[in-house]
Amino acid sequence: MTRTLLIAGATGLVGQAAAEHFAAQPGWSVVTLSRRPPPARPGVRHLPADLCDAAACRSAIAAAPEITHVLYAALYEKPSLLAGWTDHGQIDTNLTMLRNLLDALEDHAPGLRHLSLLQGTKAYGSHVRRVPVPAKERWARGGWPIFYWPQEDLLRERQRGRDWAFTILRPQIILGHAVGSPMNIVAAIGVYAALQREAGQPMAFPGGGRYVNACSDSRLIARAVAWAGTAAAAANETFNVVNGDVLLWQDMWPALAQALDVDAGEPRPLQLAEAMPPLEERWQAVGRRHGLRPTTLAQLVGSSWQFADRNFAYGQAAPDHRVVSPVKLRQAGFHDCHDTEEALLYWLGRMRQGRYIP
Repeated sequence: MTRTLLIAGATGLVGQAAAEHFAAQPGWSVVTLSRRPPPARPGVRHLPADLCDAAACRSAIAAAPEITHVLYAALYEKPSLLAGWTDHGQIDTNLTMLRNLLDALEDHAPGLRHLSLLQGTKAYGSHVRRVPVPAKERWARGGWPIFYWPQEDLLRERQRGRDWAFTILRPQIILGHAVGSPMNIVAAIGVYAALQREAGQPMAFPGGGRYVNACSDSRLIARAVAWAGTAAAAANETFNVVNGDVLLWQDMWPALAQALDVDAGEPRPLQLAEAMPPLEERWQAVGRRHGLRPTTLAQLVGSSWQFADRNFAYGQAAPDHRVVSPVKLRQAGFHDCHDTEEALLYWLGRMRQGRYIP
C-alpha cells in the first residue's frame, strides 16, 4: 500500500529533512507545499501555495487528492524573533495558515489518515519563565501567549469524529540545513566561524553562562513523523522528540571550531544579532575566495542570529537549564536517538558540501 505524505513548510529545516527521508522510503510518495520551491528531489512533487491564501490552498490540495498523511512544519515568524513569539498578530497568522490547510484537506483529501504538527519547548514557557527540569508533556498549559494553543485547539476540534488522527511533536533546537530558516543555529555557527577566520580572529564562544540544553536532529524528527503516522500509540498524543543526550555549548565549542578549521580561542561575549549583519562585505569576500553559492547574510542566516544569541545565553551569567523528558516517546515505542555532537558536525559538513560555508 502506497502512502502519500504532504509536507507543508517544505523549505524549512524539518520539511527538507522529511522530504529527503520519505522520498527514499519504499511505499511512500511525497508532495511538498510552500511558497518558495524546495530543492528538487527525484520522486517529490511540489505544489506552490501560500498558506495564508485559502483559495490557493484549496487549489493545491485539489491537485493531490491522494494525500494520506500530512507533516505540518509551516511557520510564520516576524523579523523580531523573540518579540514575535508572544505577538497576537503572529499567533493569528499561524492559526489562519493551519485552518486554511485543514479546510482544503477536508474538502479534497478523503483518504487522510494522519497529521503531524510541530510545536516546541515554548509550550513549556521557556521563552517567558524558568521551566522545571525535565519538562513533561502531561503538564497543564500555561497562560502565556503562543500560537501553539489556538492551533492545537483547532486541530482537536477538526479531528473529533473523523477517521484520521494527529500527533504533536515538540523538538528542541532543531539541527538541519535550510536557507532562510529563522531558527537555524547550524547556519549561525558556520557563518560566524567563517567570518571570524576571514578576519584572522578565533571563533570565540560568544554567549553567556553555562547551562544544560539539548537538540533535535531534523533527521530524527523525520523518522518520528514516520513512526507517528502508523503507530496506534501515537494517535492524538503529544511527544517531546529530542536526540537523547544533552550539551553545554562551551564544552561543545572546541569540537565545532576544529571541524571548521578555526581556533576556538577564549570565550568572549558578543551579540551576534548586532555584530554580524554589518559584516556583509566581509561575507562576500569569503564567498568569492572560496567559490561559495552567492548568498547574503540576511538570506542565509537572517533572524537565526537572534536565535543563536538566545541559545548561547548571551548577556546571562546564570541561565536556566532547558531539558525536556523523552520518556513518554520511548515508552510509546519510538526508541531512536542521535549523538548531538555528531549531528552538529554532520550538518556543518552538509553546509560545506553544498558550498554555503567554506
